[in-house]
Amino acid sequence: MTAPVDDAARTDADVRSVAAGRRVVTLQTALFSRRIGVRASVVAIAILAVALIVGLVALGVGESSFSISEVISTLLGFGDSRAELVILDWRMPRVAAGILFGIALGIGGAIFQSLTRNPLGSPDVIGFDAGAYTGALLVITTIGVSTATTALAAIVGGMATALVVYLLAFQRGFHGFRLIIVGIGVASMLGSLNSWIILNTDLNIALLASAWGAGSLNLITAEQVGIAACFIVPLAVVAAALADRMHMLELGDDASAALGIRTGPVRIALIVVGVGLTAVVTAMAGPIAFIALAAPQIGRRLTGSASVTLTGSAAVGALLLVSSDLLAQRLFAPTQLPVGIITVCLGGIYLIWLLIHEARRR
Repeated sequence: MTAPVDDAARTDADVRSVAAGRRVVTLQTALFSRRIGVRASVVAIAILAVALIVGLVALGVGESSFSISEVISTLLGFGDSRAELVILDWRMPRVAAGILFGIALGIGGAIFQSLTRNPLGSPDVIGFDAGAYTGALLVITTIGVSTATTALAAIVGGMATALVVYLLAFQRGFHGFRLIIVGIGVASMLGSLNSWIILNTDLNIALLASAWGAGSLNLITAEQVGIAACFIVPLAVVAAALADRMHMLELGDDASAALGIRTGPVRIALIVVGVGLTAVVTAMAGPIAFIALAAPQIGRRLTGSASVTLTGSAAVGALLLVSSDLLAQRLFAPTQLPVGIITVCLGGIYLIWLLIHEARRR
């Protein structure tokens, strides 16, 4: 008669033991995640600090050179009129654009690499940059060059391309690899369309569109930086708010749904944010390639994270773009290259290494 009581007592003890073990595992996982999060934050802050130092150097070099102390004094309002003109009016918009646009491209790349769970899943590879370029080209060749209309057209073009790619790739569920393949095909088609548009427009407009299409910060203005910030800052805040859900989507749709995530709306919101960030940069500076591709993976390795993070990607994106632009200014001085040429060269080397690395893993 006592056996059932003993079994029940033993069963209750086992249940309590399993529950206690789960609590311990959960606590250990939370502590580990917190350590990873602290390390990622510290590394991201350090990388951003290096980007700011590079920006200070960029403010001081040129035909009119200034020391770091002179640059800092001018930024604090203690510089002479000549230093204020050169540093604040001429050079500051370009450096600010390099940091701001690098952050936007890094976040956009991290979003799409997380959604596709593939290091090749970046907006420039998938074709969203080409779509933004198409939208901007249509406005430039028909209406003319205008910051507001070009920005709006680039955003609309990027969003429309994202919608087409998403609808073509969505077949009995979302698959990141299919999205990349479809995106590459759409990007090739849009590249041909962009070439056709340039070849069939006025020569002066074609030259302007071709130079802009290389991706350049040479003629960036404070007004353009301000307009871009009005778009980029809110989109970055939305991306930060969706970061936890973004990482949950990496577990798969079934696991995410079990955790209470509405996968469809969250994925669409992330796509809109990612396309918006890259489209704004394309509208202001032209398509700057490979920053969105390289920054998330470099940031992941530096922070030691299991997957790409928004903070690490943003910091590395800022460092890559402001450093590439400094090289574009000084490599063949006084001739200044479009920064897109530098990022393509560096990105091509990175892409070859990435393909070799992924092939060895498989």
